[in-house]
This record gives sequence, C-alpha cells and structure tokens, in this order.
Amino acid sequence: MSEINASNFKKENGDLAPDLVGVTELTSPYFFVPPSGDTASRPSDCDPGTLRFNTDVGSLEIFRGKTIGWEQIQRRESQYLGGGTGSNTGTGTRGLLAGGFGSPDTSMEEISFITISTLGNSQDFGDLIDGRQGAFQSMCNHTRAIHVGGSQVPANTDRISRIEVASLGNAVDYGDMTSDRSNGGAVNNQIRAITGGGTTPSICNIIEMINMLQASNGVDFGDMSYAAEKQGGGVNSSTRGLFYGGNPNDGSAWFNTIEFITMSTTGDSQDFGDLSSTSGDGAAGCNSTRGVIQVGYINPSAATNTLEFVTIATTGNTVDFGDLTQKRWGSGVMSSPTRAVFAGGWSYPVSYNIIDFVEIATTGNALDFGDLNHGDASEGKVVAISGFSNGHGGL
Repeated sequence: MSEINASNFKKENGDLAPDLVGVTELTSPYFFVPPSGDTASRPSDCDPGTLRFNTDVGSLEIFRGKTIGWEQIQRRESQYLGGGTGSNTGTGTRGLLAGGFGSPDTSMEEISFITISTLGNSQDFGDLIDGRQGAFQSMCNHTRAIHVGGSQVPANTDRISRIEVASLGNAVDYGDMTSDRSNGGAVNNQIRAITGGGTTPSICNIIEMINMLQASNGVDFGDMSYAAEKQGGGVNSSTRGLFYGGNPNDGSAWFNTIEFITMSTTGDSQDFGDLSSTSGDGAAGCNSTRGVIQVGYINPSAATNTLEFVTIATTGNTVDFGDLTQKRWGSGVMSSPTRAVFAGGWSYPVSYNIIDFVEIATTGNALDFGDLNHGDASEGKVVAISGFSNGHGGL
C-alpha cells in the first residue's frame, strides 16, 4: 500500500495532480476536499462507496449502489444516520407513501418509498392488500408501518394491514378496527399506534389503539373532546401524541383545537393549545421535540401553504415556521430526526405530484425534494395519500 502525507491534496480547475494507482491511504492533519456538485449533476453509474459533496443541501453523500442511490452522510441522531434504507441496521430513515386518490384510480393500492436524507423521486415499493384513500397515516415504528382504515369510495373500511419497512414487498393483513373509519389523525411510539377522530361515515371523537408489536385488532383508548373528520396527526414524542384541527361536517365553524394524549396510558385527550386558523386536512412531521404542521385547508377560504410548529413537551399555540412551495392539502408526510417531507396533495380541483422538505430544527420555507411517481396516477398527482417513516420523533 502506498502512503501520502499531505497538508492539502486536491485537483481543481483543470490543474494536474498525481495519479494514484492501487490502494492508497491519504492522511492529513488539515482537510480533504472531495468532488462537489448539485443534485442534478450526480453520476448515476459509479462504484458503491463513491463520495461527493452535494452543494444543494450542504452535505457529504455516498453512493450505496444502483438500487439504493445516493445517501447523505449526516451526524448520528437517535440510532440512525438520517439516511439509507434499513430499519434495524442503523443506516437510516425510509419514508413510505401508500394508497390515495390519483386519477383515474380513486382508491389506489400502490406503495412507494423515498430515502428521506436524499433528494429524488419516489420509487415503487409494493402494494396494499386493497385500494384505499384517506387512511390514517404516520403509524410506523423501526420495523413496520401500520396502514389503518380509509375509504374505498364510497364505503369506509376497518381493515388494518402491516408493511415491513426494510424490504420491498406487499402489505399483509394485521387485524380490524372497532368500526369502518377514515379521514382522522394518528400518532404512535414503538409499541402503540393510536387513531383519533374521523368519519364512520358520521363524524366521531373515537380514540383507538393498536399493538405495533403483534397482529391485533383495535381497542378503545378514550375520546377526543370534539367530533370531527380530517383531523391531523403525526406529531408525537415517545410519550405524547397530538391531534389538531378538523371539520365538524355540519356547516358550523371548523376547529383550530390542538389536543394531546399520553400514549402509555388510556383516557380522553386534553387541551394543548390552538392552531393559527380553523382548518382541516392538515398533516405533520416531527422529531422528538418539535412537530411541523402543514395547516392544509383554512375554512372558509381555501388551500394554504402555511407551516407552523409546536414544541411537543410543552403546551401552547402554534408558531409560524415557513411556507410550502405550493398551497395544498391532503398530503402524505414523512419525517426523520432532521427532516419533514410533504408529498402530493391538491387545491381542488388541481392536484400535485410535488414533494417538499424542511429541516425541522430550523424555521424557513420548504425546498423541492423531487416528484411523486406513484402507481398509475396521472403524472404522479396523488391526494389523500398516507405517509409513514421509521425514524420520526415517537421512536
């Protein structure tokens, strides 16, 4: 093996530098400058282990192979690196997107996935046990996502299915809820998945829990203080989960309410604070301390691009975070310890294939992540899709 000791070793602007042949070790007390470029200039055919600096996101990234692609190298948070495709291997956080409404298919059965630490379009993962839109989203632990309820147009379903996150493949049957239900909010930790509200088809205030560790049916947890559909979820620590907003579906004012539950117990939800507006069809991503909420549809106006945040361990009203790249509601949301990713949605009647992301620890506007490529939906434009991730704040 050859060895080079150097204080600065680089090749740039066409300047000549030594050609290194064979196995070479570079040591320096100063720095090493890798190749760099934006996301669009990533090579697609290179050796696994290739390093480069992505100037779009300000991070080193590594090529993990043709079937995985590029992955950012980030500081370790929780037991993950915030990128990659594994769930127990310590290699990162995967986001799943399941079902949805995408013309011409009103009840889609497809599952697609992204690697949250990277940028790019979604890819095919497998299929649900049946087609659904408006299912409860966000319920996923380190190894599995739990896909619950939803509408098969016009009928709701009580079916619960399981998706193993680490490998590509189809969902399998897991159990049943206590009633046919869709369009509510959901939270979870490693052990429990918990749904709140929705329509049965009448609106309800039901809170129901599901065992994340073994196949089971839903059982009663408690009640929310108000009945509604289109509540949001996806904001949780390992101990606390939040539900917010919603439509009373009776012509009266929508809700700006935020309520919380303690997931290790059972009981009714308690007051947390308020959203900035009465709204519904919101969704959120989170790490263990902060939830970033896509407000969705503000009644009585229309879609909004507003993002707001809460600190999960405290109570209080939301605070402005920034804006999405497009006003819309009905998105699927996924999150890692560092990022929240918002996919699809619409501002009726226009639907979108947009995927945006934000860095959870900061505030600011969303940036483009890529596009949905989901089943046979026209141009990947999908609404009421369910998002899941194996690295969110409840784990």
